Amino acid sequence: MQHNRSDGRPWWRDAVIYQVYIRSFADGDGDGMGDIEGIRSKLPYLRDLGVDALWINPWYRSPQADAGYDVADFRDIDPRFGTLSDAEKLIADAHEHGLRIIPDIVPNHTSDQHRWFREALAAEPGSPERRRYIFRPGRGAGNEEPPNNWRSVFGGPAWTRVADGEWYLHLFAPEQPDLNWSNPEVHDEFADVLRFWFDRGVDGFRIDVAHGLAKDPALPDLTDSPEERLAHPHWDRDEVHEIYRRWRSIADEYPGERKFVAEAWAPSPERLARYLRPDGLHTAFNFDFLKCPWDPERMREVVDATTTSLSAVGAPPTWVLSNHDVPRHVTRYGRETEWVPHDQRKLGEDELVLDEPDLALGTRRARAAALLMLALPGGAYVYQGEELGLPEVEDLPEDALQDPMWERSGRTERGRDGCRVPLPWSGSHPPFGFGPQGSTASWLPQPPEWRNRTAEAQEGDANSTLELYRAALRLRRELDALGEGRMSWMDAPVGVLAFHRDPGFACVVNMSAAPQPLPAHARVLLASDALDGDRLPPDAAVWLAD
Repeated sequence: MQHNRSDGRPWWRDAVIYQVYIRSFADGDGDGMGDIEGIRSKLPYLRDLGVDALWINPWYRSPQADAGYDVADFRDIDPRFGTLSDAEKLIADAHEHGLRIIPDIVPNHTSDQHRWFREALAAEPGSPERRRYIFRPGRGAGNEEPPNNWRSVFGGPAWTRVADGEWYLHLFAPEQPDLNWSNPEVHDEFADVLRFWFDRGVDGFRIDVAHGLAKDPALPDLTDSPEERLAHPHWDRDEVHEIYRRWRSIADEYPGERKFVAEAWAPSPERLARYLRPDGLHTAFNFDFLKCPWDPERMREVVDATTTSLSAVGAPPTWVLSNHDVPRHVTRYGRETEWVPHDQRKLGEDELVLDEPDLALGTRRARAAALLMLALPGGAYVYQGEELGLPEVEDLPEDALQDPMWERSGRTERGRDGCRVPLPWSGSHPPFGFGPQGSTASWLPQPPEWRNRTAEAQEGDANSTLELYRAALRLRRELDALGEGRMSWMDAPVGVLAFHRDPGFACVVNMSAAPQPLPAHARVLLASDALDGDRLPPDAAVWLAD
């Protein structure tokens, strides 16, 4: 099933990896929540879609305070999703279908229910149990104030006080205490966890908050100064790279080219490239591409900055349009307002006022963006449901919202549930075949109008987004020009992005408001929208053979 390889390059350098948000992908036992059995039942669908691997969001034992990113046991599966034996069967089944499995790993923090944290709370200040985490005395008379002014990503202070008066750090929810990566015991524990899963056949890991593990030991207050952006006390510190050198050496002990992908938010492409040096991690998500609005000049700048900085360290780019933490790109591209991540907004901008999205426009642009992404050099990520053209669900009832961001923001940020609504597979009304016949309602409600967007409704319809993705992924496997390699920009009218890939391939994306003439070509391979003779409509992309 893998991309044709005549030069022996590793599979991960241009793999297309499908993100499975496990609780929303497919429900095998009918309880309304996705699980491992559900994933196993859809392996033929994923094989036929044409992807190379599955990245699966956390499936470990967890109280689910943050949808599994609060891990209580890294060596066991949460009972909501199945058993360790189910996970081993999934890995084996996926390999039989020519698919690789990449679980999430969460090294920045554990759950407050993890054995280590329970031991820390039972132990004295200064004890070895507490040194696995970041405990500190508070400030002010009687330790009443937190040790510094750091803020949680989910809102509120990043410190919580325990019964004996000490405070512990949590850059996310209070149920997610940060680990102390200056403690060798933490390093050894994660080395063992990696081997535990590599021994069971996983093909790599996606590393959550890969930029967050190292903290300035002085724990200084945040000042929002320009100097701090270059040397932040808890994001993207140079010390993280020593951790990943050890991880890389562990992966290299195993056969079959195991790989890491970093969720690393870095202030520049050059800083991101530091994670991807030859003795470090293999790949990293390209958030600059994801955040980029539908604008040809800015898109070209992002592509150039990415390819230039990563080629300097010999790493392939990866491209991604959506994931479980951001609004779906059908909706983002259907708006005039530019989307800004909640933790990157200026003070006072918490309530970003958004215009009503034009979903028809957003869908056209999303289809064009898929052809752009899959034609660029390197690898790509497809977030579950984007191949069905799903929009963000922005009108979930308030009593259905489960993201911790909702409560912690004082109910001003609706959070990330809108991109996590369970997939519609079949049928004409919810839960759209998400679970077996007669199963309970899905854990988040699906919009009734998704009846036209189910996988079943799109199957075999040449104009559907599902068939566009299948065709694009099939061509990506067949054409020597696609995948890793060089690209060169072509002369194009204002508002048009056009680039060439050797041998004999061009991708043209019309981001202008008017139809544009196609460059000279031998034939059209694939188009995101019906061509107007020899002209490319607005908000459309085409693949050409020259």
